[in-house]
Amino acid sequence: MTAWFYDHLFTHHPGVRGLFADHLDEQRDRLWAALGALVSHLEDTPTLVDMVRKLGRRHAGYGALPEHYPAVGASLIATLRHFAGDAWTPETEASWAAVYEVVSSTMIDAAAGEPTPAV
Repeated sequence: MTAWFYDHLFTHHPGVRGLFADHLDEQRDRLWAALGALVSHLEDTPTLVDMVRKLGRRHAGYGALPEHYPAVGASLIATLRHFAGDAWTPETEASWAAVYEVVSSTMIDAAAGEPTPAV
């Protein structure tokens, strides 16, 4: 799933490719872990917000800018749609889009503060 996501992202938004290492194995694992943490903490707002803010500051350290977030969101939605198949509905898409909007805006706001250096 994460390989499909990055293929989609780089094909449809090649301008973001420079933000990522040449080899994406570790990055794919991080993405999968972040998505799992997001879903598992949906009802634990304080933990979720803290996690997302840290991600935003860390991504700023990698050079991510607010204008990069819509590309990532579009590829995330496309990936989820692709793998959900017939289970994907307009309501599901609207829910994921709403969640991504909150997550990305929280990350962007956190990044506007002091970015965490890339490690």
